Amino acid sequence: MEEETEVTVDGVTYKLSELSDAAKEQVASLQFVDTQMTQLHAQLAIYQTARNAYQAALQQLVPRLKQ
Repeated sequence: MEEETEVTVDGVTYKLSELSDAAKEQVASLQFVDTQMTQLHAQLAIYQTARNAYQAALQQLVPRLKQ
């Protein structure tokens, strides 16, 4: 038996099948944007890791100032 998808808006839970077509479109849009944001956060983590590695490599290549 398959569970029906539910969405919660302002603390109230609705069955997706009970929503209007316009509301279903908004849910789909929200899901799409959430997915894109998750992917962007993952990409940002990758870029930050790469940046840190490049910075560490650069620090090894530049002359150190004597203190």
